[in-house]
Amino acid sequence: MKKLMLSLIALAMLFGAASCSKKAGKSGKTWIVATDTAFRPFEYTNEKNKFVGIDVDLLAAIAEDQGFAYDLQSLGWDAGVAAVQVGQADGLIAGATIKQSRIDSGWIFSEGYYNATQTFVVAKNSNIASFEDLRGKTVAVKNGTAGMDFANSLKDTYGFKVTVFEDSPTMYQDVILGNSAACCEDTPIMADNIKTAKLPLKIPAGMESEGAPYGFAIMNPANQELLDMFNKGLANIKANGKYQEILDRYLK
Repeated sequence: MKKLMLSLIALAMLFGAASCSKKAGKSGKTWIVATDTAFRPFEYTNEKNKFVGIDVDLLAAIAEDQGFAYDLQSLGWDAGVAAVQVGQADGLIAGATIKQSRIDSGWIFSEGYYNATQTFVVAKNSNIASFEDLRGKTVAVKNGTAGMDFANSLKDTYGFKVTVFEDSPTMYQDVILGNSAACCEDTPIMADNIKTAKLPLKIPAGMESEGAPYGFAIMNPANQELLDMFNKGLANIKANGKYQEILDRYLK
């Protein structure tokens, strides 16, 4: 019980520290939506210290289309998931891959809003070019992600170990410093980070997954209204071109 109370207090502190509020909607209700802190280009802080990204802009466009208010809380992946699980937040948008294990554990997903593969990434000067080259080595992963699942699905076949991190930047640094031979991350995120942050990393060809969609998620059926509005708004902004405009803003 003591640990639970401390966790809730920590979440409350985070909620007060990092939020992006929107004006009240037609119903007067403000939905609390949790997200990650650094998952570029889906959510990140830009050079003007503004929180931006595909997820950020998609949520704003959908909320405007559907007329609902929200308070976007940048908590980090683990804290964001925990916030939705304990009812501190109503929904989560954080590049969350739609997968059966999450559905089985109580996640309720929207329609997919972006299809992404996961890929292995190595140091720029590395000679690793295939899964076979990872035998006897260590692969860094981010906790609770599709990248972690992809790496774990291959580790026994190719004989590598997995080490877990709580955020992407720390995971990248572990590879750059040579502590891990590779990391496994969503491909668009990795490509963007290598380009914009000039990370000394590279993506070997042929070391990616088949891919799966990202979805907005709730974990309390009582918040179905929010999920329904997200789906309706997503369909509308795809139809009117706003969706593609947002993707082009960050991916072109």
